Amino acid sequence: MKKIRIGCGAGYGGDRIEPAVELAEKGDIQYLVFECLAERTIAIGQRQKKHNPETGFNELLAARMQAVLPACLEKGIKIVTNMGSANPRAAAKVTAEIARSLGAKNLKIAIIEGDDVYEQVMQQDLPLDELQKPVSQCGKKIVSANAYIGAEPMVQALDNGADIVIAGRVSDPSLFLSIMMHEFKWGAEDWVHLGKGTILGHLLECAGQITGGYFADPGYRDVPDLARLGFPIAEISADGDAVITKVEGSGGMVTPDTCKEQMLYEIHRPDEYKTPDVIADFSSITFTQEGKDRVAVTGGTGRARPETLKVSVGYEDGFIGEGEMSYAGPGAVERGKLALDIVKERFAISGVKPQEVRYDLIGVNSLHGATLSQNSQPYEVRARVAGRFATKAEAAVVGNEVEALYTNGPAGGGGAMKSVKEIVAMDSTYISRDLVKTNIDYLEV
Repeated sequence: MKKIRIGCGAGYGGDRIEPAVELAEKGDIQYLVFECLAERTIAIGQRQKKHNPETGFNELLAARMQAVLPACLEKGIKIVTNMGSANPRAAAKVTAEIARSLGAKNLKIAIIEGDDVYEQVMQQDLPLDELQKPVSQCGKKIVSANAYIGAEPMVQALDNGADIVIAGRVSDPSLFLSIMMHEFKWGAEDWVHLGKGTILGHLLECAGQITGGYFADPGYRDVPDLARLGFPIAEISADGDAVITKVEGSGGMVTPDTCKEQMLYEIHRPDEYKTPDVIADFSSITFTQEGKDRVAVTGGTGRARPETLKVSVGYEDGFIGEGEMSYAGPGAVERGKLALDIVKERFAISGVKPQEVRYDLIGVNSLHGATLSQNSQPYEVRARVAGRFATKAEAAVVGNEVEALYTNGPAGGGGAMKSVKEIVAMDSTYISRDLVKTNIDYLEV
């Protein structure tokens, strides 16, 4: 029976690059997938693109491609990724330039677009889940709306000979499923195989989480060599069964328990995991250790996909002002509490009214290490105040009041930090499939 090997080279936008290089050089893989989008990531990318049309893609794309392309070009490894974020076309141009600089020839890069449904969401005045109002009545400035598209356009790109596929907001498991559909010729309504492939994609999508990163808990669940954590490989057969493993000698481990932790990650209903491609059913999966760092995955199924596509909607939600100050030595906790009380009273005196506010004491050993911290009370604490406001000017007051504790007491404050951050919040809605039109374009190197 035909088998393929897929490696996951990233589980989020800022993930380590070295494990991906290790997969390309030593993993004996045919495909390398980079899953680099979170809900808020693409909204931030849309804002970046608005200010500069040549940006809006993953900020580590160039570094990743520069690192892995030499091995991928040499070994014929294909790359599938959502690092295009809000601007797959610009990401493809950067990738093509890097490939040319490395002497690549006859390389085909596919650009997947169409997930940006801002206009459709606004025209249809779709209701937002959490705000529980249509976009026209939510009182927020909408900055992005991107539909989770499925595997089919990526399958088409691979069927047309693409060596690198760069997409934006596709469903995370769909990145991996597209490869299986292409290689094994699974149809778009082969619900059982699509369900099994989606489960495998979900197991792989967070990279180092399944090889022990999410599992590690010292003294309870020890994982070896986490500083050199290897990223996962799935050895998949045409029937949708697979073995999860990693590069031999890399850090971490693959066991049924590490796989179970990842399987349940971000799952509301294991028997009804909705994706653009299929409703997957995780409830009959079996994990079996068949060798060191080799876990067989069998079972799972699926049924007909949902009629609508989920949309991540980003909107401006004010500013967060933050300030921190550390206190150490005898009475650190009492001085930290007094510092928070002072800031709270200063807000009242100045008429500062945050929409939301937190007053926290953080930390145990960040200033003087573990040795001096072994007292009945923490030897050190960090006072933190954070408040949400409508305007940047209002938010700046928080850090200024915390910084003023330096000279206005209590005694011994140090390491002040202050910041103001503009907040892009996320909500979701659902859109009819017929309103989402994907497009595939190609760059040739």
